[in-house]
Amino acid sequence: MGSRYTKRYTEEFKRDAVALVDSSGKTVTAVARELGVSSESLRGWYRRAKADRGEGEPGGLTGTEREELERLRKEVREQQQTIEILKKATAFFVKENDR
Repeated sequence: MGSRYTKRYTEEFKRDAVALVDSSGKTVTAVARELGVSSESLRGWYRRAKADRGEGEPGGLTGTEREELERLRKEVREQQQTIEILKKATAFFVKENDR
C-alpha cells in the first residue's frame, strides 16, 4: 500500500534529476531508483523537460502552454458559473414581474 501523502519535489530537484538522466546515459528507471523517486514521476518530468526544449512529441504542450490552458479552463469555469447565476436571476425577476 502506498503513502497517503503525495511527496512534493522542488523545481530545482526535478531539473537536476532530468539533467542526471540526460548526462548519465542511464535509464529513467535506474536514475529514479538511485534518487528514491517514482519512475513514473521522473518519466513525466523528463517528458515535460523535452517538450519545453522543443524535443517532445508532436502536439505535446510546453510548460507555458500548459499554464495557459490551465488559466483558460479556470476562466471558462468562472464564466459558466456567472452565466448560471444570471440565468437564475433572470428567472427570479421574470417570476417577480408576473405577480
